[in-house]
Amino acid sequence: MATPQFILRHSEPTMNPSSDELANVIIHRMGLMPRKKGSTEKIHRILVELYEKAKVASRDKNPTSALMTVEEMAMHAGISRQTMYDYIKRWLDMDFISKTSYIGAEQKVIIGYKLNGPTLESAFDKSKTKIINNVDITAKYIGELQRILKNEKISKRFDEKRKDNEQQTLTPEKLETPTIEKKEEDVGAVLSQFF
Repeated sequence: MATPQFILRHSEPTMNPSSDELANVIIHRMGLMPRKKGSTEKIHRILVELYEKAKVASRDKNPTSALMTVEEMAMHAGISRQTMYDYIKRWLDMDFISKTSYIGAEQKVIIGYKLNGPTLESAFDKSKTKIINNVDITAKYIGELQRILKNEKISKRFDEKRKDNEQQTLTPEKLETPTIEKKEEDVGAVLSQFF
């Protein structure tokens, strides 16, 4: 499974934005927009439609009404079904939507996607939690990296001092073997000391 990528973009709405504009800003800020420029300008319509379906499902107390198939999502975004599968991965990675299967009218299992909560806010809260957890874990890694760098620096200094000490104790002057000076002394004078 691919590692989730969180790409958060800076995007601001104009004054008094329409629902389409604001939905588009949200999609961009969450990194759920298409990566290829010009591939589709309608991806935000999926967000609006997921919300509308969640409202209907809650009102009618019918959970399957909240689900959208990949084909429906692709139709709202104006892209192919296969391309939609690529986009869905990011929506799932962000925990903004969840995958669900249900049995359709013809007793066939249908796979659908719905907001990961009863409202847009609750789905966003799950995405926010995922991003905050990622940032919190990264903060722990930052602290650990800082500690390791400090320890490596201390260890390096300690190793350098130890090497310097070893080199000082093993300098060439100290490595010379002591020589015994031979003095020619009178053997008789040496023997007389003992007797």
